[in-house]
Amino acid sequence: MTKVYSTPTCVYCKTLKLYLKNNNIEFEDIDVSKDEKQLQKMIKDSGQMGVPVVDIDGEIIVGFDKEKIDKLLKIGA
Repeated sequence: MTKVYSTPTCVYCKTLKLYLKNNNIEFEDIDVSKDEKQLQKMIKDSGQMGVPVVDIDGEIIVGFDKEKIDKLLKIGA
């Protein structure tokens, strides 16, 4: 399962979510601006306070790292 930790005002978050949608990747969008518990989980898992953070089957990616995301989700493979 793919999870995207994001906020509504984050431009990179919007770009990332659009990229996943365009590649028919299902994901859970977690708005950490409204969910303190999920924010703390994101910080614990990633070591980062910034968004986006992507969790792909337990593999944490900080930011919109297209190369890593493509590799893990086999986009364009």
